[in-house]
Amino acid sequence: MDVKQLKTVGRSFPKKDAMQLLLGKPVYTEDITPEDALVVRILRSPHANAIITKIQTETAKKVPGVEAIFTWEDVPSTRFAIAGQTFPEPSPYDRLILDRHVRFAGDAVAIVAAETEKAAERAMRLIRVEYEVLDAVLDFRSAKDNSVLVHPEEDWFPPCEVGGDPKRNLVASETDADGDVDAVLSACDIVIDRTYHTKAFQQAMMEPFIVYTDLDRYGRLHVVSSTQIVFHTRRILSRALGIPKSRIRVEKPRIGGGFGAKQSAVCEVYPAFVTIKTGRPARLIYTRTEVQTAGSPRHEMEIRVRLGASSDGTIRALDLYTLSNTGAYGEHGPTTVGLSGHKSIPLYTGSLEAYRFSYDVVYTNHQSAGAYRGYGATQGIFAVESAVNELAERLGLDPTVLRDRCMVREGMVMPAYYGELTSACALDRCMEHCRQLFDWEHRYPVRDMGNGKVRAAGVAMAMQGSCISNVDVGSATVRLSEDGTYNLLIGAADMGTGCDTILAQMVAECMDCSLDDVAVFGADTDASPYDSGSYASSTTYITGKAVEKACGDLKKTICGIAAEMLGCTQDEVVFDGSSVRSAADGRSVTLTDIAYRTQAGGTVAPAATASHSSPISPPPFMVGMAEIELDRMTGEVKVLDYTAVVDCGTPVNPALARIQTEGGIVQGIGHTLYENVTYNDRGRPIESSFMQYKIPTRLDIGALNVEFEASCEPTGPFGAKSIGEIVINTPAPAIAHAIYRATSVWHRELPITPEAIAMTNTDAQK
Repeated sequence: MDVKQLKTVGRSFPKKDAMQLLLGKPVYTEDITPEDALVVRILRSPHANAIITKIQTETAKKVPGVEAIFTWEDVPSTRFAIAGQTFPEPSPYDRLILDRHVRFAGDAVAIVAAETEKAAERAMRLIRVEYEVLDAVLDFRSAKDNSVLVHPEEDWFPPCEVGGDPKRNLVASETDADGDVDAVLSACDIVIDRTYHTKAFQQAMMEPFIVYTDLDRYGRLHVVSSTQIVFHTRRILSRALGIPKSRIRVEKPRIGGGFGAKQSAVCEVYPAFVTIKTGRPARLIYTRTEVQTAGSPRHEMEIRVRLGASSDGTIRALDLYTLSNTGAYGEHGPTTVGLSGHKSIPLYTGSLEAYRFSYDVVYTNHQSAGAYRGYGATQGIFAVESAVNELAERLGLDPTVLRDRCMVREGMVMPAYYGELTSACALDRCMEHCRQLFDWEHRYPVRDMGNGKVRAAGVAMAMQGSCISNVDVGSATVRLSEDGTYNLLIGAADMGTGCDTILAQMVAECMDCSLDDVAVFGADTDASPYDSGSYASSTTYITGKAVEKACGDLKKTICGIAAEMLGCTQDEVVFDGSSVRSAADGRSVTLTDIAYRTQAGGTVAPAATASHSSPISPPPFMVGMAEIELDRMTGEVKVLDYTAVVDCGTPVNPALARIQTEGGIVQGIGHTLYENVTYNDRGRPIESSFMQYKIPTRLDIGALNVEFEASCEPTGPFGAKSIGEIVINTPAPAIAHAIYRATSVWHRELPITPEAIAMTNTDAQK
């Protein structure tokens, strides 16, 4: 597709809500919901695994201003899952609103509702709880078939069969293969056999989890939440509370960051339960400590990679085993793990003869994991790309040249990616473009800068997806207003990605109007057409195609109404963006005329709704190169330059695509060098605030250089693929590679801290 011929798509426009944000207008959940709601707070368990034997709330209930206190004895006994995924959810139903059995340090023990924050806090201090403390499973490597069961209950329920067995602490287990991996490995000249470990990184979004609930004028539960998944949240609340979905309305205002954390209904059920029980509005705002210790961080994973290759660097076989730590509950456990293999192994389709990918997802008594940008691919790509870099260094080959020989290319079928065909792939051009942009030839050699400091470079490539194939559904309603402008109604959630703007650009392109003539509304379960939600990088690709379809249908409807007004047939009129004219005599009616005509005796509404799903998930691709300066004495690493080239099909809004890429790179750098989730010997998380959990700021990052190599995905709107997730995946393997170049030591666990570098350097010197 020639983007130059398009008027709106392929151009950079400010976000629709940019001015409101710049002016500090009230747009977030806390801004727009009433302050005179009950304050909801959660009393949490100090133990990683325990049974509540006694809980005394009478004294706490006497605190002035306390409206109610609820315990496990007050809530429904129906188990549910909080993963925001399409029904039937792969995640097991293993939660109660409050459970007598608490399974991690931070698990909910009681719900307190009070008139003020002060009263709620005082009441929580007066609740007396006695526990039978149980042995805890704190090492995920020993969780499978452990004698201590995280979920011994008999009503554990899997909506989908994914190989889970709570009697073995298993949430999911599977093996997928193509070809005879063992035979190919035995015939290879070289086999790299390594194990990599990634921690449970936090999303660290600026806005915490926040929910407001009340009863509307019809007595229905009204939920205003900072969520990515309004329709899934409605379904989750319906099951958890035992009320029909028709009695629940969920809407989201502007979201202050999510990155996947808000793809789980982490806290909506607590204020909703309070409102149902008391009939009063309620609001729950997680503290930063709660976000850090009772949120939904990335899954900790350990990945063993066996890579077989010829002496010339041709990769012939890949064998992956992933062990994933889902924590105390199983949400997103069965689904994240699959991406660790299915979004890493296919990168080497160009030379691969056989692959095997198997995994186990286990329960532990740690904070429950959830969705995070990259969704399992981040962990798998770190492992596979690091192994490929080890192969290149062992053979003395340029790792970019080795990848040129083995990478997937356009027109190839990818057995490890569900047999999909790469109909749009610019990965080879991304590599060449990145080489030139980064000046790889001169930066790849290690340079001694004096004073114990060295500079080195590393490389990695990545792929992701553009939806969950055969599952995700996007919908859009486009409606003509009487002033000739359009309303776009969507169920996708803009969480800072700019999807409101991007989808409006598509309407403007289809309807040949100005972007300012498109007003966007969403997401609200009462008013929006159904959408799976904003996750899996699906909004541009899936919902965008629904927008394109809806615009096509609306254009036909408009032309049909105009033809009737002009006294001719529909195939005799032409739509020109501002009016519809007769091709025969040039007579025309404006869009305003058409809209008003439908309001006076009209029988056809000037609106169209369309839905879209896709049987495939075209992958975007990316190449990233990092230059670091490393202090061999202290182990300090500074990222001087990170250069990336991305193939996301047609960039609908290049400025927003660039911002997405830069943000993802910074998050990836944070995972690699700074961020760490650790627990003490009793299973309590240590990093409970940003004082302990360090994330990079813009001052910690050197130059970021982002460019694009366009491809045209025939199944995407205007040739577009996704960009939201892939951009986080290359920093870890590229920086780990650069650190090896600087120190001659491979670090296979993230984060790679200065202490780890300094200690291994000392050991190497000994």
